[in-house]
Amino acid sequence: MRIHLATDHAGLELLRDLADHLEGGGHEVIDHGPTVFDALDDYPGFCIAAGQAVVADQLAGVEALGIVLGGSGNGEQIAANKVPGVRAALIWNRDTAVLAREHNDANVAAIGARQHGFDEAVMLIEAFIATAFSGDERHVRRISQIRHFETSGDVPASGQTF
Repeated sequence: MRIHLATDHAGLELLRDLADHLEGGGHEVIDHGPTVFDALDDYPGFCIAAGQAVVADQLAGVEALGIVLGGSGNGEQIAANKVPGVRAALIWNRDTAVLAREHNDANVAAIGARQHGFDEAVMLIEAFIATAFSGDERHVRRISQIRHFETSGDVPASGQTF
């Protein structure tokens, strides 16, 4: 699987360690930055680029997911979610990682690098990557409603499918 990574300065060390781990597991890793530590860096561009790459890969039929890291992961999740087609979820335990994929078909995981050590972050990411979307009708319907709003700006009614 292709994994797109991005971070802010707070997650740079963890990103490098995770990249090595993922590559060792046979994944193709693409790092969208930053490449050097800068305590004043601006993470939105890195996370947006990672999100755009995930969406482009998925549209091209390439199996791909994204991981964005930051001190808390919140800002990085927000930035990634501005990309049409991205469904980024902040994951902080195994259940949130699994449910993000099973119920929301999340394609980007956000993790707080200051909240988790390496071993815990690996567990979260491995659970996220290993979990498939359930395909349950209610989840498909809800994702279609999100996608509809994202492309049209029209708020869907409950139960509406597109």
